[in-house]
Amino acid sequence: MDHGTRSLPPDILEAVHRLVEGNRLQCLWFMREDYLPRSAPEADRVLAEIELHGDRQAWAEARTIRAWLSRTINAAS
Repeated sequence: MDHGTRSLPPDILEAVHRLVEGNRLQCLWFMREDYLPRSAPEADRVLAEIELHGDRQAWAEARTIRAWLSRTINAAS
């Protein structure tokens, strides 16, 4: 299974979804209102957007989740 279709562990997916919902208006206003990432590349992309457009707290949370995501992907490789 490649990185594009690999499902994320439920705890990471839940953390990404919480962060997306909490920052949708400020950071992700240009994405569909119902968009939630489902794959590792989608999660990485949306976390990068939150880092770029969010406040300090959102940036820090996105960086933490991206580190978890990176470790998970690298461990599964």
